[in-house]
Amino acid sequence: MNRYEALLALNTRGKEETIKDTIERLEKLLATEGARLEQTQRLEKRELAYEVNHLTSAYFVNFVFEAEPATIEKLRAKLKLDNDVVLQNYLKLPAKLSAAA
Repeated sequence: MNRYEALLALNTRGKEETIKDTIERLEKLLATEGARLEQTQRLEKRELAYEVNHLTSAYFVNFVFEAEPATIEKLRAKLKLDNDVVLQNYLKLPAKLSAAA
């Protein structure tokens, strides 16, 4: 298993109060696909550098997790169809150092 970081930009237009539910749903999706979630960072709503699907701002959330490489492609495909996810970016992280090292 590799460590990954997934930065997602979420569409909050007209649904700012449901962002917590959306993040919880995405955490469950990660777990369902076999990822072991380490950390969820709720960043905040920020302006986008360029307009995406007529949106000028989005809520950013960052997930740090462990998963098999094939899981990333599954997540990419599923989240591409999710209307709440505007942008997604994945980064492979270095292995976590053990406490004994």
